[in-house]
Amino acid sequence: MQKRALGKTGISISEIAFGGVEIGMPYGIGVHSSEDMLSEKEAVKLLHQAVDAGINFFDTARMYGNSENIMGKAFNDRRDKVVLATKCRHLLDGDGNLPPDSELRGMIEKSLQESLDALQTDHVDIFMLHQANLQILENETIAAVFNELKNQGICRATGVSTYAIEETEKAMDKGGWDMIQLPFNMMDQRQGALFQKAYQRGVGIVVRSVLLKGLLSDRGKSLHPALKEVENHIARYDDITLGTDMNLPALATKFALSFPEISAVLVGIDRKEYLEETLKTANGDYLDLVTFNKAKELAYPDPAFINLPYWDKMNWLR
Repeated sequence: MQKRALGKTGISISEIAFGGVEIGMPYGIGVHSSEDMLSEKEAVKLLHQAVDAGINFFDTARMYGNSENIMGKAFNDRRDKVVLATKCRHLLDGDGNLPPDSELRGMIEKSLQESLDALQTDHVDIFMLHQANLQILENETIAAVFNELKNQGICRATGVSTYAIEETEKAMDKGGWDMIQLPFNMMDQRQGALFQKAYQRGVGIVVRSVLLKGLLSDRGKSLHPALKEVENHIARYDDITLGTDMNLPALATKFALSFPEISAVLVGIDRKEYLEETLKTANGDYLDLVTFNKAKELAYPDPAFINLPYWDKMNWLR
């Protein structure tokens, strides 16, 4: 497993980041309850296998159910071998508003302390804002508290998790954030327009949703009728993989890793076979220029329609 620099943080991370949501709570297509998940013992074993295979970057959050607790149990005796990234509790209330600045500091500090306790550590390597929208990114108090926590050594770097390209650009323009986690995949490549800007500013980029919640795999077939055009577009990637030893998930992962500005690709791993498949894909051998350009040209023509939360809300992801 090769490693890349996380921007200018001085932190070196594996090209594959282990996404911790699936081991902490029911998440993803076909996962409806704890019965569909690994047991805690099995999850700890899987995390150990990931470390032994060379993955050192593990992503979790306060909002990921039992994920932090499981990672705490897995890594309490090998903390020096892993880079832990966690995210603050959501700061917006039910109406989508931020609480008064006087309450924000306590909320952020309490969330981080809860994470430290669950992870059984005295610091996290990266402390992030979860779902950072424009309102959150404009707030000076939030940025100041995160920066103070970094200066105190409770976290080594700060970051934001964004969805829209406007949010990503705002985080860069405001400054003070060391890394950004954002959605990017062959279907929706809009955020790629900011990769060079991030590189020039020394901001690390970690991408998620490279497999579109599993749709860029065998799961991208027999979709809801509302996603018929999406399904037809996914089938067009067969023209690239035909005659190669790559399947669609491998193509999608290698495509993202072929961007030198990307520090790591976040992959949800909740089965040993998924780990093994990911390790085979992330072997340092990525797309040649011709294949890379073919994949770039096959972005979905209406990327605004690629909205997984909305699809989920409409019950199109069954």
